[in-house]
Amino acid sequence: MKLHDLRPTAGSTHRKKRVGRGISAGQGKTAGRGTKGQGARTGSGIKLYFEGGQNPLVRRLPHLRGFSNHFRIEYQVVNLETLNKFDAGAQVTPALLVERGMVKQLAPVKILGQGELKKALTVHAHAFSESAKEKIVALGGKAEMLSNK
Repeated sequence: MKLHDLRPTAGSTHRKKRVGRGISAGQGKTAGRGTKGQGARTGSGIKLYFEGGQNPLVRRLPHLRGFSNHFRIEYQVVNLETLNKFDAGAQVTPALLVERGMVKQLAPVKILGQGELKKALTVHAHAFSESAKEKIVALGGKAEMLSNK
């Protein structure tokens, strides 16, 4: 197959409708614009959000204050007490947490220090709270940071 052999699928293309080309063309006289009024004039078209002169919705609503930080990292949080489900000495990774259903998707994970950890684990996560890191290290485990990229 070569470039000159390419053709659109049958029925996928239509001829352009040539309006205002006489009565026999089917779109003559008013050319599908109706009769008289703003829509029939050339250069017609009202501005976006124009509501016939009444105060537009955009101006009736209060302004939104503040801003959203587009660079914010949304962490999925896991508490220490949920990590007790792993065997002692296990390597806990975000992929393993997804597999076990502790987090919903493979996204940045933050370990929080709620609850007590009973086993020494090597935990790989994108962020740790101070208390979580202290509790993991106190039991002889490791808290290893992953990059957020």
